[in-house]
Amino acid sequence: MKGFRSLRTILFAVLLAVIPASSYAGVFISVAIAPPVLPVYVQPPCPEPGWMWTPGYWAYGQDGYYWVPGTWVPAPAVGMLWTPGYWGWSGGLYVWHVGYWGPHVGYYGGVNYGFGYMGIGFAGGVWHGGVFAYNTAVVHVNTTIIHNTYVDNTIVHNTTVINNTHVAYSGGPGGINHPPTAQENAYSREPHQAATSFQTQHQTEAMHNPANFASHNGGHPANAAVARPMGMKAGSHAAAGSQSHVSQPHAAPQQHPAPQQHASQPHGGGQPHNESEHGHEHGH
Repeated sequence: MKGFRSLRTILFAVLLAVIPASSYAGVFISVAIAPPVLPVYVQPPCPEPGWMWTPGYWAYGQDGYYWVPGTWVPAPAVGMLWTPGYWGWSGGLYVWHVGYWGPHVGYYGGVNYGFGYMGIGFAGGVWHGGVFAYNTAVVHVNTTIIHNTYVDNTIVHNTTVINNTHVAYSGGPGGINHPPTAQENAYSREPHQAATSFQTQHQTEAMHNPANFASHNGGHPANAAVARPMGMKAGSHAAAGSQSHVSQPHAAPQQHPAPQQHASQPHGGGQPHNESEHGHEHGH
């Protein structure tokens, strides 16, 4: 078994090496087993102005699914928003579509991750004049250091895809049923930037913690969310609270072997999903 896993790792590394960096947005991993349900958790307050919430998700590695905790991360540039990755049902397999940064939030399968990512678009805040304002109707911020806030419940109600069972994938048996809208497809085709180094390091740290694997925690990770990316150095530029940051050129495909890897059309397509309500706790 170890020899087989090593071979898969080598083949996956070769695949990534031959795919241009600009194609990473279209690289995905597919597995035959559905991801566990999304855990319910409390969102930690935003620690710095201009930081964005990236919801937790189930990634796939050599030992199966493991949880990557939700976390606040510095936006790579002013005006950039995060479109979460999502698992979608396709051809009898569960396919992972990686997340990305862009000027708008595109299609993420209708998966209601909570905290502004209610299944359609983003209700957690907006950029105004180079400053990000947070919608405290759905996100939790430290108001002693963050003063650009507002409350808008209307957008939350209009963009919520209900998923009381917390299914973590779109389409297929029992999945969320939300085909992409014309606007979501248009946003998904915009120029995108892959996950930053803070995000890729965060996922790597999660992968190296056995407690995050579903085989260990039964689908209920003890640390479902953290305030800052794991592995972030205290003295880094981002930790200083700068409003804008230099874009990171790093790609963010799953870095772990899986039964199959493919090169797909960039984001879009996908199907059904239902999810939790809004608020500071995921999975209401």
